[in-house]
Amino acid sequence: MATRPYWKGYLKLSLVTCSVEMTPATSDSDKVKFHTLNRETGNRVMSQYVDAVTGKVVRDRDEVKGYQRAEDDYVMLEDEDLEHVALESTKTIDISTFTPREEIDWIWLDTPYYLSPNDKVSQEAFAVIRAAMEKQSMVGIARLVLGRRERAVMLEPRDKGIVLWTLRYGNEVRDEADYFKGLSAAKPEKEALPLIRKLIKKHTQTWDSKMVSDPVQDNLLDIIASKKKRRKATAPRKAEPEKAERPDNVIDIMDALRKSVEADNKRSKKT
Repeated sequence: MATRPYWKGYLKLSLVTCSVEMTPATSDSDKVKFHTLNRETGNRVMSQYVDAVTGKVVRDRDEVKGYQRAEDDYVMLEDEDLEHVALESTKTIDISTFTPREEIDWIWLDTPYYLSPNDKVSQEAFAVIRAAMEKQSMVGIARLVLGRRERAVMLEPRDKGIVLWTLRYGNEVRDEADYFKGLSAAKPEKEALPLIRKLIKKHTQTWDSKMVSDPVQDNLLDIIASKKKRRKATAPRKAEPEKAERPDNVIDIMDALRKSVEADNKRSKKT
């Protein structure tokens, strides 16, 4: 079921402008969510801010933002201070730059949205912008104010529409070299690669959303349904945990690969 647009405005490329709407591409609305209740009364528990030293409840009007600069030392920021740095929401996504899609690594992608024309009049201009990017395997880079903060966004053609990704800020992305630089650059044995390819081919499947299903959520829903029927819930069967074999210090990769392929062949015959 289509949801209501999160944002409405205009998509602009030079002199070409069209009316568009943006909708979140993902949703957690179907996730099982819980409230905290008082077991004795069945009433919901209310959260309140409490002074860490006095233990007294802090009134709404006394709450203030604080930036910690040292232990027990904070710079207080009033609402007026925050208003000065807040950005006014703009209603235009003005594509200022184009770049090859493959040059933007996955780690920069943050939150996806579906971007589509907002009315029939805008469909032709929207299609022209989308098709031009797709033809040249390019994505558009623009800036957009969301939640009073300016975000760099990437516009990627997808099917008949455009997926708009918010991009992470530069200080949010860690340099992979800090974590991978100590890894060995040794090349695998030539004999090992064909065996690895065999294993990969054996376990290759067409993508299906069931591959990322949530069994815990399904079990929770079963328990909730049982509780609704006022009967004791049956505990879900747990799969026997596989015992992890502790590897020897010296591992014969080729031997391990051959055994893996043989074991897969035996399982296939049984099936």
